[in-house]
Amino acid sequence: MREGFRQSMAWLHTWSGLLVCWVLFLVFCAGTASYFREEITLWMKPELHASHSADISTAQAAQVALTALQVKAPDASRWFITLPAERSTALRIGWISPPPKDAPPKTRGKFTSQVIDPLTGEKMPDVRETRGGEFLYRLHFDLHYMPPLWARWIVGFCAMFMLVAIVSGVITHKRIFKDFFTFRPKKGQRSWLDAHNATAVLALPYHLMITYTGLVTLMFMYMPWGIQTAYKGNQDSFFADVFPSAKNGKAAGKPMPLTPLQPLLAEAEQRWHGMRAVGITINHPGDANATIQIRREEEKGLNYIQPSVQYNGVTGALMSADGEDIGGANATRGVLYGLHIGHFANPLLRVLFFLCGLSGCAMVATGALLWAVKTRQSHAKKLVQGGHIGVGFGLRLVEALNIGAIAGLPIAFATYFWANRLLPVAMEKRPNAEMNWFFIAWGIAAVLAQIRPDRRMWQWQLWVGALLFMGIPVLNVFTTSSHLGVTLFMARGPWPVAGFDLTVLALGIGLAFAAWHLGRKKKAAKKIGKTHSHNNADNANDTKLQEAA
Repeated sequence: MREGFRQSMAWLHTWSGLLVCWVLFLVFCAGTASYFREEITLWMKPELHASHSADISTAQAAQVALTALQVKAPDASRWFITLPAERSTALRIGWISPPPKDAPPKTRGKFTSQVIDPLTGEKMPDVRETRGGEFLYRLHFDLHYMPPLWARWIVGFCAMFMLVAIVSGVITHKRIFKDFFTFRPKKGQRSWLDAHNATAVLALPYHLMITYTGLVTLMFMYMPWGIQTAYKGNQDSFFADVFPSAKNGKAAGKPMPLTPLQPLLAEAEQRWHGMRAVGITINHPGDANATIQIRREEEKGLNYIQPSVQYNGVTGALMSADGEDIGGANATRGVLYGLHIGHFANPLLRVLFFLCGLSGCAMVATGALLWAVKTRQSHAKKLVQGGHIGVGFGLRLVEALNIGAIAGLPIAFATYFWANRLLPVAMEKRPNAEMNWFFIAWGIAAVLAQIRPDRRMWQWQLWVGALLFMGIPVLNVFTTSSHLGVTLFMARGPWPVAGFDLTVLALGIGLAFAAWHLGRKKKAAKKIGKTHSHNNADNANDTKLQEAA
């Protein structure tokens, strides 16, 4: 505090942001895309585009799915039915097969999922397997190639640093709101600071909200002390009290027929004043201890906690109702969680959230670039003053990481979508291959950035990302029958598919503009360098003439 409070906050803002900015950039990019994860998943399954608008009642879809499960997985320990909804109209079934008899104790059964025809119950032919938008959603808090628990601790640690950086940044920039209306181009460090201020203030309430609520979503992991004290370390009892419908019980080992679903669905929808069911989970089907859980569709409200009811799978008697009368603490958590995931938002509001997320990506990126520009200019001043200092390891590392993250990550995203279209539809472990290509492309970009972290590498990677993004709608023309010519100009396809193509096209144009602008700056710098060289030569000639005279 020797330099003053604001100066100390500036130091804290700089380092709390810089140390984790590359992880935060990944989290912001993947989280921003997650606002449209259902639409992304639909785009990545072009075989479903023709049946996207199929109309079928909830009761009919449930009965078709139940019949299919009874045929496909009669021995499964759990059945899952995902019914058609507003943003995902496919009918999906899933089941958990029992582990092999010779498997070690506590071995989990294999989960299988299929998209089925809502009329016949047969598996949709040639529907490619993909994680779709779910991969991007999980990526922003589970990362990849590591245990989810470790990943969530890492992301939570970075989110806490982000919260500190936001608060300290507001304190540091005493003219932050005034500077928001000021942008001075071609001013080097000053221009980057103006861009950082503008992107930070433009969506400051959103940045605070999304960072804090992100921590709240995993508060049971980050702050377990209250639960440990109240329940004496027994977290299972806590979750049983808070989420009573999650209790599965154990199979009795006595076969009993399953009660019909249609009366239970009608009773549940009447209980919810006509709101439809979107999901059904059947535990221990065909057993005397079978239970049926029915989940309600999402209500347009801030609270993400959606009611569900649980029935006895044999008698059909109501066992419990969850989410209808929740306490104040649980309701507060539900609202904060709902704010974070944005499921309450209509399409236009989700577009606004998406734009605010892009602003967050720009804020993190400009902050990282600002540190590198400021450090490089500091080195240049020392050289002008006669000092001898080279580009340090820290600056070179930061510049390479900036290229690999900021310019390389768009390449990875675009490669993921290209892999979805180019990999064989019937390929085994196809979702894993798509995700692997995401990290292969990103890894190549990061390694190249470490080899040559300069302006040319920036320009090259930005152009690659631009071409890949702008090429996605063109690729659709040759690989699907639901390209922009059909979905937009002929208005014969699902609008989310057209929206995706237009979005990636806009992102590609933005990256192309950045690459083009960087090339112009490079040419201008060369011209200035030549001018300085000519001036120095003229000055030297004048000096020689004066000496000769």
